[in-house]
Amino acid sequence: MTDDSRPEKKLGTRHKARNRAVDLLFEAEARGMSAGELLADRLGMVGKTDSVNPINPYTVKLVDGVMAERQQIDGTIRDYLEEWTLDRLPAVDRAILRVAVWELFFALDVPPVVVVDEAVELAKKLSTDDSPGFVNGILGRIVQVAPQVRASAAAPAED
Repeated sequence: MTDDSRPEKKLGTRHKARNRAVDLLFEAEARGMSAGELLADRLGMVGKTDSVNPINPYTVKLVDGVMAERQQIDGTIRDYLEEWTLDRLPAVDRAILRVAVWELFFALDVPPVVVVDEAVELAKKLSTDDSPGFVNGILGRIVQVAPQVRASAAAPAED
């Protein structure tokens, strides 16, 4: 139990995978390298050093997905920012939003409400006091277009 007598929230495997994906995206940006390169480097180090823990397959899926769809994801985030630019956002908020938008658009097995809740939880844990509300506001608007994007992504490609 926490001090405010609410039960502690149990963090699941996917939550931890999302957290690690955000960490990798953040670190790659801070180091000026591709998240794909950083991920490949870390995957190569797993088992060779105690300082790198095994990487959950969902973390890999998230990082790879964000990198593959980065233009669409960043364009969508830009479209919903008001009086902000993507570059002005704290780097951790960019990473959280990128992971969440990828999940909203491409992770068909994750309900949108879960995506938003997880992103807000990560913002509470990793970012500023204002970030959870900011992330919730942006994603609350993006979630409205997610069904159309999901449907178009799931539709078979036409010749």
